[in-house]
Amino acid sequence: MPIRGHSLHHAKKSASHSSSCSTSLLFISLLCLASLFLVYSLFKSSVSPHNHQNLQFKRSDSSGTPILVEPCDYSDGMWIYDPSVRSAPYDHTCKEIFKGWNCIASNKSNGLDIIKWHWKPKGCDLPRFDPVRFLERFRNTNVEACFTPISCRWSADANGGTLESLGYKEGFRVDVDIPDGTWAEAPSFHDILIFNTGHWWWAPSKFDPVKSPMLFFENGLPLIPALPPHVGLDLVLKHMISFVERRMRTGGIKFFRTQSPRHFEGGDWDQGGFCQHLQPLLPEQVEELFSLENNGTNVETRLVNQHLYKALQGSDFHILEITRMSEFRADAHPSTAGGKKHDDCMHWCLPGTTDTWNDLFITHLNNIKFQN
Repeated sequence: MPIRGHSLHHAKKSASHSSSCSTSLLFISLLCLASLFLVYSLFKSSVSPHNHQNLQFKRSDSSGTPILVEPCDYSDGMWIYDPSVRSAPYDHTCKEIFKGWNCIASNKSNGLDIIKWHWKPKGCDLPRFDPVRFLERFRNTNVEACFTPISCRWSADANGGTLESLGYKEGFRVDVDIPDGTWAEAPSFHDILIFNTGHWWWAPSKFDPVKSPMLFFENGLPLIPALPPHVGLDLVLKHMISFVERRMRTGGIKFFRTQSPRHFEGGDWDQGGFCQHLQPLLPEQVEELFSLENNGTNVETRLVNQHLYKALQGSDFHILEITRMSEFRADAHPSTAGGKKHDDCMHWCLPGTTDTWNDLFITHLNNIKFQN
């Protein structure tokens, strides 16, 4: 997602996020128009740390006018097993899927069952993605997914400097206020943008606070004293959100996707952690893994989301809340079938849970289109 590849922000087009949309205004009576503006304002207020509701619309048979059905909290629901779902034979000939994530080709024991679980929100439905209808409806629309890994290694200068004088020898430079060149122009070009921020904000195995810390820079200068990761994250989000809102093309739609959860049990990825479930977790198992009170291996997911919700308050970003539904899916990672020396409990099997993210994304787009 956001802010500088020289630092924290890389952008990358994702094959799973593609193609099209245009926003149309519905010319109806003044009364109906006023009602739609009211509905829109209610929807915008849903961007808050505790409310993931999205207004559902359906088209009236008589007039074709969008009619509000009821608010729907898509994050509150359960996974329902549907044995009738059939998967295409994604074997080794499917080059579009990275082999480490192709759980059908790698013969993961539940590889064919993963997509048979369908997310059912309470009190409403989440339609499955119809690619043909999507391409027709959002024709001539540019869509891009942007993400923010930390990518710039910093090493001490032999001639010395501010950080060197404080004893730092190496680390990871994060320019909080400089968007990476790979996505900096995206807001002015694309109609729909989907942002997310990566893992590892609280990961000593990746960014040891002593041996390889994150070193945050602003206006080209190191921030002294060195900031802890959570403070640096707040700065990154602040600058990124402001930059995108200033540069976004008129009528553009902006999403921020919440954290994708990891499911390591018994330790982190480099400590023998594993994820060998064959079915979605029970609610109590989810809380055991992700509760902030337990402060376990996977707690970063909810910690980052707290900062994300706070940063997005008052913005016109739409939240794509995929965390809650995904927390149940410890069964949907490559695990031992990922071809690594350790269990892969971070990436997702394809096809799998991320297809439900697409269902949610398209549903949000359709609702937004009706509101406009």
